[in-house]
Amino acid sequence: MSYYINLSILSNEQKDTNRAEARRILSVCEGRPITEDDIAAEAEGRPFFPNSDTDFSISHSGSLTAVSLVRGKNLRTGCDVERIRHRAKAKEIAEEFFTAPERDYIESGGHFNETRFYEIWTLKECYLKIRGLSVFDMAKAPSFISSEGTYTFNFDGSSKILFNLYELTGSGDEHYILATAIEGTEEYQPEIRWFSQGCLEICKIV
Repeated sequence: MSYYINLSILSNEQKDTNRAEARRILSVCEGRPITEDDIAAEAEGRPFFPNSDTDFSISHSGSLTAVSLVRGKNLRTGCDVERIRHRAKAKEIAEEFFTAPERDYIESGGHFNETRFYEIWTLKECYLKIRGLSVFDMAKAPSFISSEGTYTFNFDGSSKILFNLYELTGSGDEHYILATAIEGTEEYQPEIRWFSQGCLEICKIV
């Protein structure tokens, strides 16, 4: 079993370029050219390789492209990355989709902490991706903060999902939150690999 977090920093923020970079990363990982035709989609839109034991998840924000990849039968992975920036409706989003403990965690200290908002958001998106759901199903994501105000991943008793949460920083306003997950029965730790010259400093949150 192999579990990788593949990252790349681009010199611009064009979405088309990010998508192409994700395919480039997948091509290197698979040892063959990967085109759009090589990727199928589940009924809910989740991308996958047909007839393969490789599962992957793609996310990009700002100039950062992230590809979570796992090789192993019946294993699934998910990832989400978000550039930390002011979001006018962040508080409204938290009120609508986050649980009370999550909102308390974000607003501890008496102010709305945007970094903590993105921590919760990326974890929820990561969960939805591994389950083959969309952002419109955000209300179906579990609470990632316990009533004691600490991170908890003890939910969804049908299977084991292991999460990793990272903060990535660079020069200027290059500041991201990255969440990854793997669904399996063992505690796999991912290997982080860079596919570009520019690298950000990575700090694991949980």
